[in-house]
Amino acid sequence: MSSSVRLRVFFLFAAGYFVSYVFRGVNLGFAPLITHDLGMSAADLGLLTSLYFIGFALAQIPVGVLLDHFGPRRVTASMLIFAAAGIWVFGASHGLAGLMVGRLLIGVGVSVCLSAAFKASAQHFALARLPLVNGLTMAVGGLGGVAVGSPLASLLHVATWRQVCVWLGVFTLVVAAAIALFAPRKAETDPHHRADVVTQFKGTWLILKSGVFWKIASFSVVTQGVFYAMQSLWIRPYLLDVMNLAPAHAAALVSVLGFAMMFGCVGFGAAARGMERRGVSVYAFCGTGMVLFVATQLLMVLRVPLPPSALITAYGIFGGTGILSYAVAAEYFPSQMIGRAHTTLTLVIFLLIFGFQVGVGAMLSLWPSEGGRYPVSAHLTVWIVLIALQVASAVWYVFPSRVLHKIDRDVERAAP
Repeated sequence: MSSSVRLRVFFLFAAGYFVSYVFRGVNLGFAPLITHDLGMSAADLGLLTSLYFIGFALAQIPVGVLLDHFGPRRVTASMLIFAAAGIWVFGASHGLAGLMVGRLLIGVGVSVCLSAAFKASAQHFALARLPLVNGLTMAVGGLGGVAVGSPLASLLHVATWRQVCVWLGVFTLVVAAAIALFAPRKAETDPHHRADVVTQFKGTWLILKSGVFWKIASFSVVTQGVFYAMQSLWIRPYLLDVMNLAPAHAAALVSVLGFAMMFGCVGFGAAARGMERRGVSVYAFCGTGMVLFVATQLLMVLRVPLPPSALITAYGIFGGTGILSYAVAAEYFPSQMIGRAHTTLTLVIFLLIFGFQVGVGAMLSLWPSEGGRYPVSAHLTVWIVLIALQVASAVWYVFPSRVLHKIDRDVERAAP
């Protein structure tokens, strides 16, 4: 397969993930305007924003089946149409119910983007290159995290949030058309392994029951859930209320966080196989990065006298390291089940993002707000609870087990 085809695969599906990431965090910029218009509480805002994640999560199992059955090109191009419709509904709504419907549609529409990119990469790149390629895909997506920082804040000075919604929908359709027209059409699925939909759903159920899956996922799903719940909504209030930064400075650090995540994904992805040649498994290397992420959160809770930019940079660099779990999963599941293995992992992550985003909003609402801001003690309590959950999940991840010394034979035998 030519390098030009691989590059085409990478850039097209990475663009889809960029769209997904922009939608994930766009409420960072929209939130002050929407809450002012509708008078929402932190709990309302958390629920509204998190509907993206519940829509994303609920679609993961059928999306995994569709990916393995029809291939990433057709599924991604089709699903992005729902995302475009969702942002237009969101932008046209004048009540909370309409906003919620739009946000849910967006989540469903972009639910395929990450897993489709990883599936396409697994089909077109060698296994040894997947940590780097997946890291680069995450980096392109991370540009979406950058875009919802200072660039979005600047754009909202010259356009309304409703106008931004219109153009986001147009951009989404352009990306969908590019994937449909220019992504490779051949070898999207293996005809020898294409089974009926019922059989493929059974394969997903076997993955959910797999000890290998939960060993791989235990720590990463919690750290990724915390990271993306905070990055897509609650990190800005933390910067404003706890670090006492000006809004412009907070918006700039949101963009710094996006760049740092990009650097971390690429750097850890590039280093993973090199470390493996030195005897450090991708599983262990991924775990090390996640431990450093938890350590960074501890530094932030302890309010160590470090520049906010340094802490946010470290938070971003180590926050995305759990993504290496997707490359680990590719080592332990049959190729014809990678789509479902990846979407099952994404399902659990996004259910946790939904839970954490709603939970943070509910916890913050227990304290009285002043001018839309919450006490420092409220934020620190939330962060301590999240750190405790991550530490608990790390125990199973590092606990000695023989489960990763073999491929899950039950899943392999049942693979269609």
